[in-house]
Amino acid sequence: MYDLEKEMKKFYYNEVVLPKEETSKLREKKKLNIDRLKDGLKEYNEENKTDYKIAETIEQGSVAMSTVIQNDKNDYDIDIAIVFDETNIGDIGAIAIKNVVVDSLKRKCTNFKNEPVAKTNCVRIEYSDNYHIDFAIYKRIKNEYDDSYKYEHAGSEWRPRDPRAINNWFKEEIGINGEKLRQAIRLSKTFCKSRDSWNMPGGLIQTVLCDEKIQDYSRIDEMFYYTICAIRNRLMYNKEVYNPTDSSQSLLLVQEDRDKLENLYNRLNTYISKLNILFNSDCTEKQAKDAWYDFFNHGYWNTNLNESARSLAITYNYSKNLYEYDDTEEFIENIYPAQVTTCFVEIDCKVTNKNGQFKYLSDILNKHEKVEIGCSLDFFIKNINAPNAYEVLWKVKNDGSLAEQYNCIRGQIFKSKENVKNHETSNFAGNHYVECYIIKNKICIAKAHINVPIK
Repeated sequence: MYDLEKEMKKFYYNEVVLPKEETSKLREKKKLNIDRLKDGLKEYNEENKTDYKIAETIEQGSVAMSTVIQNDKNDYDIDIAIVFDETNIGDIGAIAIKNVVVDSLKRKCTNFKNEPVAKTNCVRIEYSDNYHIDFAIYKRIKNEYDDSYKYEHAGSEWRPRDPRAINNWFKEEIGINGEKLRQAIRLSKTFCKSRDSWNMPGGLIQTVLCDEKIQDYSRIDEMFYYTICAIRNRLMYNKEVYNPTDSSQSLLLVQEDRDKLENLYNRLNTYISKLNILFNSDCTEKQAKDAWYDFFNHGYWNTNLNESARSLAITYNYSKNLYEYDDTEEFIENIYPAQVTTCFVEIDCKVTNKNGQFKYLSDILNKHEKVEIGCSLDFFIKNINAPNAYEVLWKVKNDGSLAEQYNCIRGQIFKSKENVKNHETSNFAGNHYVECYIIKNKICIAKAHINVPIK
């Protein structure tokens, strides 16, 4: 297969992955609209003499999974689970609570393309600048024996569903397959959105198919090619897709979903054939790029455009300045519910320099100093009052241009090999941080944060 790995990587990181700044804007929109909902709910309560309160908010979908792609129409969707506590909302019905949310949003939201509306599975807001938010409504019920929660989703009626199940499934699959899974998903989404007239499956169905058929090749162009071939072959004989967290539940809920999956199969069949030239022994670079242009229909691959016209054809022309790095930060509230308790945890770090001399990070921070490059960093729990039989999780988030250059932003939540300790090294400058989470009965009962400025 003609080797265009460098070009495919450049295409992926520059023209497919949504830049960190844009992802941050989506999260800002999420926070803004959650605040609007809370304010509207407060006003609703005052008028109706109720006391409805939001217990949790959880990111879902492509934002939570870090599989958002660039879209030249800014047509982004943000999926958020809004969780009420059963003790707070009582026996109100699923449709009724969605109507409460719609009423609350209408009080505080403006600049609609379409007003908030209660749909079967969510409350949707569409704004004039093309992004939309889906609020999936849940209630949580505390388990009698261990203080954990079970959840029910407000559809046509209340039905059991865990709002974090897909997030946690995907986290496990990334742990198995690595970043190539996100690459395949994003490139698949880019293909499915490459023509305005196409009606193709949604992101979750594509995610499940890519996860099921991901191929283990080191080159990104080979990995994606053989993955889509495997998906095409799979759809040839099996056009059913099940929820990965509940194999009894189809993701194809209506006939339109099945039509979209049929469209995916037909278009993969057609456009994979346009890549056959990549396997010719005399294939040229221009022919290879033209083949990928036929596939993606994206100006980045168009060899017939001059440089200035090509710059206008791509969404974000960051190509000369952007490093190849993966911004895949995870947030504890999307993995576990947080509970206000009297538990606390405090962390510190033993900082040992190249000469074997050490200081504690808390002392360095108190003196407004910074950690030197090349130190050994041993983070540990300094103080905790949580009851026994808890789990400890860590998060290391790097910051700065060097972290981007070395593709070492990190931000994933993980279990350290040493459990209550975590070893790192100070490899490059930046305003980094480390967090520690205490988990008991699948609830985050305490967390600690410490800054790690490195000079």
